Amino acid sequence: MDARLPTRLWIEALIRRAEVGGASGFVVQHGDDQRGDVLVKVARLDGTAAVYAPSMNLDGDRVFRDLRSQGIGPDEKEVDRYVTRARQRDRDLWIVEIEDTHGRHFLTEDVEDGG
Repeated sequence: MDARLPTRLWIEALIRRAEVGGASGFVVQHGDDQRGDVLVKVARLDGTAAVYAPSMNLDGDRVFRDLRSQGIGPDEKEVDRYVTRARQRDRDLWIVEIEDTHGRHFLTEDVEDGG
C-alpha cells in the first residue's frame, strides 16, 4: 500500500481506528505483509455493505474507490460475491472487514465514488 508503511502496519492502524470509533474490524484474508493490496468491506449489520478498492489518482496518490457507484452493493451478498472473486484472483490480497452500523470505513485516504 503506502511506500512509507508496510501493509500489515497500515491494516493494524485501520482496525485500531475502527475499534476506537466503536466499530469492529478484522482481517478476513492475510495478504503480503509489505506490499499487498487491500479491499475494505464495511458491513452495516443490516444486510447492506460497501467495498472500497485501492486505486491511484492522477497525482499518483493512493485513494480508495467506493464500488457502490459501479453497481457492487449495497446488498451484502453481492459485496461478498465480489470479495470472493477478488480473493480468487489475488492470493496476496488483504481483505479487511469493518462492522459498523453507521457504515463508516475509517480510511484516512481520499475516497472516490469510482464513477
